[in-house]
Amino acid sequence: MSTPAPEIKIVDSFRVACDGGEGALGHPRVWLQIPDQHGWVECPYCDAKLVHKDFEGKV
Repeated sequence: MSTPAPEIKIVDSFRVACDGGEGALGHPRVWLQIPDQHGWVECPYCDAKLVHKDFEGKV
């Protein structure tokens, strides 16, 4: 049995919110800060990788 890869979301801002995106089946909303150095952050709840648009294709 394999585990699906975490979702990758391209975002426009360095400060982003993640709530799992599935309504009542998601998770509590958390605000995350994307570091300027590497351009991405992972959500601690759903492991989604949030990538700033300036770093798309570089991560």
